[in-house]
Amino acid sequence: MSSIIDYTDRATCVIFGDGAGAVLVEPAADGEPGFIDFLHEIDGSGGAALNMPGGGSLNPPSHETVDKKMHYVHQDGQAVFKFAVRKMVEICETILKRNGLKGCDVTVFLPHQANQRIINATAERVGLKPESVIINIDQFGNTTAATIPLAMQSARDQGKLKKGDLVLLASVGAGFTVGATLLRWAY
Repeated sequence: MSSIIDYTDRATCVIFGDGAGAVLVEPAADGEPGFIDFLHEIDGSGGAALNMPGGGSLNPPSHETVDKKMHYVHQDGQAVFKFAVRKMVEICETILKRNGLKGCDVTVFLPHQANQRIINATAERVGLKPESVIINIDQFGNTTAATIPLAMQSARDQGKLKKGDLVLLASVGAGFTVGATLLRWAY
């Protein structure tokens, strides 16, 4: 992320960090721990609120686009915050209800680490137990696609992931996108 962040823009430079993560996914036999459900939504109305306007076919790289700082992430923090809380709550509640569960049934919540206030508001509104919520944004910042794999490792390091635990993953992203996965931890 550091290569596409304008360090004179306080709306983005204090939020994003660099990171990478990977998760091994294996098939599970019927009745064994594994994926339970998944939901994903795309809402293109947020394109103006979180984007990088330069570099694509609409605004190909040029001296002008570079001078206008169009090759950096731009965001309307208030719009992103409102969308993120509303949609992360909505998608978490939907996936839990669809599977006959409530927030208090979740053992570990692994949210996208975009903003601690978004995480806390989501957890509270969904009814998640505070001890189930994994937060590591204070260590790594918002590493975008790496936040959930890094949060998984943080949960493992803290001894919070045990075989059979009910785990809820939720994320929100540019444009706007939102997704959630419900699973039983296998190890």
